[in-house]
Amino acid sequence: MRAVAVLGGGIGGLASSYYLCKNPQVTKVILLESSSRFGGWLQSTRRADGTVFEHGPRGIRSLGAVGRNTLNMVEDLGLEPELLSVNSRHVASRNRFLYIHGQLHSLPKGISGLLRTNPPFSRPLLWNVVNELLVKKSDKDDESVHSFFSRRLGAELADVAVDCLCRGVFAGDSKRLSIRSCLPMLYNAEQRRGSVILGMLLGSDPGPVVSSGPLAQRSIKEWWSQWSLRRGMESLAETICEFLQQSGRVELHTDAAVQHISPSASGWTIQLEDGVVSADHIISALPAKALSSVLPSSCEPLIRELQEINFVTVAVVNLEYEGCVLPLMGFGHLIPSWEDPAVMGIIYDSVTFPEHNRPDGLTTRLTVMMGGAWFQDEFGSPETVTEERLLARAAEAVRIHLQVNTAPCWSRVVLQKDCIPQYYLGHHRRVESMCSFIKDNNLSLSLVGASFNGVSINDVIFSGRTAVDELLGTT
Repeated sequence: MRAVAVLGGGIGGLASSYYLCKNPQVTKVILLESSSRFGGWLQSTRRADGTVFEHGPRGIRSLGAVGRNTLNMVEDLGLEPELLSVNSRHVASRNRFLYIHGQLHSLPKGISGLLRTNPPFSRPLLWNVVNELLVKKSDKDDESVHSFFSRRLGAELADVAVDCLCRGVFAGDSKRLSIRSCLPMLYNAEQRRGSVILGMLLGSDPGPVVSSGPLAQRSIKEWWSQWSLRRGMESLAETICEFLQQSGRVELHTDAAVQHISPSASGWTIQLEDGVVSADHIISALPAKALSSVLPSSCEPLIRELQEINFVTVAVVNLEYEGCVLPLMGFGHLIPSWEDPAVMGIIYDSVTFPEHNRPDGLTTRLTVMMGGAWFQDEFGSPETVTEERLLARAAEAVRIHLQVNTAPCWSRVVLQKDCIPQYYLGHHRRVESMCSFIKDNNLSLSLVGASFNGVSINDVIFSGRTAVDELLGTT
């Protein structure tokens, strides 16, 4: 394999390039990014006074094979001294809230939380757990997340907790999202054990095998729930870029938008605005629609499937207040879509990662997440909505939900357009169809990134590793 081109310089493209560099079979890697920076949705603002604000992901979970895989990468990159960990006993791990009917409610914690009635739920959730064991397995190929939970754990749990979960993780509508693609572990638990509860207790999906390096072993020993980096999540992308530059085997190109790709005798010809690049193989980390716009007409079936994957826009509003203004401590709170479609949740950043706070005085950092699947209905077109309107709506939510009557001393509005793909019903069949087309036509093309098999940072990084392993036969 002489040359591999990686399209897209977000975390998927960076991770793919990293794994390619770790393998001596590849002579050259060409990383092409259309914007002026690498890192994609990993975006951090670092103020001169030491404060850090995240405009994309703000913490990464350490659990599972994909979590261990990311920690192995972090260790290899020498980032362990920069790591900020949050264990399962931390107040941000234990306290999570829902805002319903004008009040904040703590989600039940531990066994004792299942035994008593916790508003907004009308009865102890233990009844839902017991009844779940008696529900018959569905023979459906797929169903919505809301339908799955309503059938197995009750309509109230689906309407309240699951609605909020889907807004917090996918910025999406639980009645449209696919259980099989969004939460495959739960789907597999029912299919293989006949029960979600039994599947979680007994195991139902062995998943990929990833060994635990020393850092991953430490995360298990110390019961981490999530982690970040001292200079913000963007420093992960920056460190990967440094690794790639130092390898001497990677050409990194920014402001290099791909115009068109076409098959050639040796692989692919990639047309840029100012030149042509040749490669034996392409790993595409582009969003689905972006890839569909550059493929040749001979890939029409693949183009159609890519264009069917929808994305949502999220407004991320960072706010800083003087002093400690929170009425309670925890990770943050979510709001169900029927309570307020516009505002999905408020994250209490200063609680989870106080190391990112201003060091010379007590402040409170919050992030308000708005829009998602409801953006158009609540705010209109992302092209015309003003930052002033988004900031006002976010500050109003903080005032009403948290009784904060002072104005923020600092704010920033970042509109993340088309940032989260939506895995609607049948998404797994669409991905299978695309993979079959690539295989049947012997295309030297790999698909990685959030558009296909998981939206989390861990999932995207692992998709890069998987693509490289399959390409080079190292699985």
